[in-house]
Amino acid sequence: MKIVRLANFVMPRSGGLRTALRCLGEGYLAAGHEPVLIVPGAQMSDELTPHGRVITLPGPEVPGSGGYRLLITGRRRLTKLLDRLEPDHIEVSDRSTLRWTGRWARDRGVPSVMVSHESLAGLLTVWGVPESLRVGFADLANRRTARAYDKIVCTTAWAAAEFRRLGVDNLVEVPLGVDLETFHPSRRDPEVRARYAAGDEVLVVHCSRLSGEKHPEVAVDTVRALRTAGVPAVLVVVGDGPRREALGERAAGLPVRFLGFVADRYAVADLLACADVVVAPGPVETFGLAALEALACGTPVVVNAASALPEVVGTAGLAAAGTGVAFADGVLELLERPEARRRAAARARAEQFSWPAAVDGFLRAHGVPVGSSVC
Repeated sequence: MKIVRLANFVMPRSGGLRTALRCLGEGYLAAGHEPVLIVPGAQMSDELTPHGRVITLPGPEVPGSGGYRLLITGRRRLTKLLDRLEPDHIEVSDRSTLRWTGRWARDRGVPSVMVSHESLAGLLTVWGVPESLRVGFADLANRRTARAYDKIVCTTAWAAAEFRRLGVDNLVEVPLGVDLETFHPSRRDPEVRARYAAGDEVLVVHCSRLSGEKHPEVAVDTVRALRTAGVPAVLVVVGDGPRREALGERAAGLPVRFLGFVADRYAVADLLACADVVVAPGPVETFGLAALEALACGTPVVVNAASALPEVVGTAGLAAAGTGVAFADGVLELLERPEARRRAAARARAEQFSWPAAVDGFLRAHGVPVGSSVC
């Protein structure tokens, strides 16, 4: 079966959506299907990869986004490409500018799935849209999305809530997974830890895109609050984005180290495994792969109570209000738990999320037989 997937807001080097698309593609291939991914980029390309065929179409960069691009120009060209590919199913990871593809699929009798990777109401909140406008706009857009596609896939109950509230009946929940081999407690190495923290210092790690919706400033404020309380905490930040310069200014005088984008995921796993606590302060995360990768490494996570992450981390982490002081309290509470117990609990929680299970869930959403899959 040929599954043509379309996605916007895919960073060229990193990001949770990029990871999900890669692992789902590998799983579809392993299950005997033919995945084709269409994404925007700086220039046209068409290549075969370990996760299937990837077609890149030129798309404009979103101003101030730090690299996000959109498939919003050349709808006629994209329509011709879809017609030429003749998919058996389509899977779309953008419910705004690509919603029209649901109509394209219905007109041609092609089964369609929309994957909701974000909370529209949550994003509108981050963008400062007044509640009086936010709720009505989100409801209208979500109703149109639900009508446009055969199935809507949400990765958490939190993400599904804005659809369930509207009585949407073509909704399914399918959690994403984590690479349990790459991200593993065995990667904990005292020599690696010594590069970032000395002696009894508390090593806090924040791993995400440095953009406004992720609230990375809370990570800096967490270390400030910890040190004010007399805790010798240090922070290592993995990732890059439009907030990088502002974060550097905010962190002046604090033991904060910015690593930028780290291409080697094994190096990221090494760092996550060596951390005492990872912080994930984004308030509109609908799943949070970086937090799950930390758990897989045996490291507990403090997450934003307003996001879907409390649902993902369970009792292996701790939910806090989105302030540095609240996150610092969360760090201290996690550190009060015996280390062996908190690390074992983190790993055990991550093991409930595998990519083979995620792939099978997505294939069921497509209404096709499932089989073995890998990432």
